[in-house]
Amino acid sequence: MLHRKNIKNLNKLVAGLILGAMVIAAPVNAKPKSSQANSKSAKKVEPNKDLSKEDQKFVELREAAKANDASKANQLASQLGQHDLADYVSYFQIKPQLYDKGNQARAETGADAAVDAFLKAHAGTAIADRLRNDWLLVLGKRQDWTSFDREYAQFQLDDDAQVKCYALQSRLQKGEDVKTLGAEAKNILLDPQYYGEACPDLVQSLYKAGGLSKSEAQAIGRIALENNFESLSKKTGGDDPIADIVKKARTDPSQAMRDFDKRAWRTGRENTAAAWGVIGQFLAKKLDRDAIKAYRLQHEAGFHQLLSPESQEWKVRTALREGDWKLVKEAIENMSPAVKKRDPAWTFWYGRAQKELGDESLSKETMQALMNQFHFYGQLAREELGMKIYVPKKVHPEESLVKQMGSQKAFARAVRFYDMGLRFEGNREWNWALRGLSDQQLIAVAEHAKRIGLYDRAVNTADRTKSEHDFSLRYPTPYKDALSPIAQSIGLDTNWAYGLIRQESRFIMNARSHVGASGLMQVMPATAKYVAKKIGMNDFKTSQLSDMNTNLKLGSNYLNMVLQDLDGSWALASAAYNAGPGRPKLWREKLPRTVEGAIFAETIPFNETRGYVKNVLANANYYSALSSSKTPSLKQRLGTVSPKASVLSELP
Repeated sequence: MLHRKNIKNLNKLVAGLILGAMVIAAPVNAKPKSSQANSKSAKKVEPNKDLSKEDQKFVELREAAKANDASKANQLASQLGQHDLADYVSYFQIKPQLYDKGNQARAETGADAAVDAFLKAHAGTAIADRLRNDWLLVLGKRQDWTSFDREYAQFQLDDDAQVKCYALQSRLQKGEDVKTLGAEAKNILLDPQYYGEACPDLVQSLYKAGGLSKSEAQAIGRIALENNFESLSKKTGGDDPIADIVKKARTDPSQAMRDFDKRAWRTGRENTAAAWGVIGQFLAKKLDRDAIKAYRLQHEAGFHQLLSPESQEWKVRTALREGDWKLVKEAIENMSPAVKKRDPAWTFWYGRAQKELGDESLSKETMQALMNQFHFYGQLAREELGMKIYVPKKVHPEESLVKQMGSQKAFARAVRFYDMGLRFEGNREWNWALRGLSDQQLIAVAEHAKRIGLYDRAVNTADRTKSEHDFSLRYPTPYKDALSPIAQSIGLDTNWAYGLIRQESRFIMNARSHVGASGLMQVMPATAKYVAKKIGMNDFKTSQLSDMNTNLKLGSNYLNMVLQDLDGSWALASAAYNAGPGRPKLWREKLPRTVEGAIFAETIPFNETRGYVKNVLANANYYSALSSSKTPSLKQRLGTVSPKASVLSELP
């Protein structure tokens, strides 16, 4: 979801269909104009005027460091010598010395002594690990493998693809088995957004050393090309023999299919398979019926694991839409291990394919691998096995443990950052302190978070438990006195509303998205004005969206409106809340047949909306299970979705 091209706001399509604030021709994986409040990237923060002068300067320093403005960072840091977050002041002063204005690591920085002193002075802290991440990128660029290996051994999070690529380069220099390194590289290089400088160099080094074939290197480069990173693609995989087809497929897959069909016979089997896979992917994202033709041609040609992750995944989704269970099964069997492993969807749909093809015994065995996992497909797997939705027994930590865990310095530091509006840094500190905790300790920390009103941290922390759980912390119900009367007055299911709020804002009252959606229900200003007018709030001003009751009232009414507009379908309405009501109408219209709601959800063409719908509905089911003695059915709530011509809607 990160780093996607934004979709421009429009009031209507040229064709006349009003589709919220989205454009039909937008890139199929673009992030919808919705409201995810919890971003993995640190957004620009303007200093809050209510902060002390020192804290305002601290926020300015943070922004200078983010922009790699070393001069300004030095100037501001010199004025913050007595700040209580002195380690961050030092980090923000050092970090801009390590990167250029293009955010690329510098091989020569002059900061070696400062980095070494910082890492020793703040060993074991979250911010030291962050600086070590930065420093590893510098050492990797220098190819100082001795120093790199020493620091890499101490890198705790190890969540940076570039650092991992440098680590493989270091191992390559030491003469480790190139085939093993090539296999590891293929498992790392699934998303070109994180290749940076290190990963293309690694691919070329492995290719020259025999760890990757030319075709494998080109396939990795093609992942970048499919995502419109042309220069990165060429640097990674060299000249791609089907580059022109990939470029055409991105913009006009139907034309690409017609063009390639005329010359596929003289392209070579391997490149033919890759080309049909790319064409199939982009046709599938447009929900074009020709996608299945392209994928069947690719399947006949073979070379399945040379397809990009998205081409592999959309092959399964296309087969699901068409009801081709044999292709579903074979496409999942031919997925690369890294792609298959990253999403439980493929385990579930493999089990369903086994069932549909008549192997009930193997299907049950496959579903059993998911039945105790707490997510959308875990719930569906339990239903396939004839079991009820599972809410584990509530574990109560000792009060002394809650107080002990809550008194830890890291959590107080996190709150300090939250008070300054620096949620990114606050979450870093909070999550760092959770490493290595037992289930009971995690539940105690989550309980502490709930007590101090940090519901998003309560959810995030409780979500981490493995065998002991407290689902009342995973699925809290704050602001119930405000939400319940609103939902009841319009006949809206409160559990669904809570499922949506949990996904939208994680109960952060002042959550605000990069596109302007705000509050618990992440309501866009234009939507708020429309709903306010419809329900008679004639004196409404967009500044009122920060008021909890107003936000809940407008968001709940809008959710109810899209539900009525979409024939009472929770799956369609959840998609509409995220992507605008026109989009799910067109997605429904393009269905080749009536499909299960789960298939509709899995084949939504936007990555964000697809995950959003699954999470909201799974959340709602857990809320229902916690609040009622009745057993909710996710399959029943998903229902079926049938092709239906779009009807003009005035909903934004």
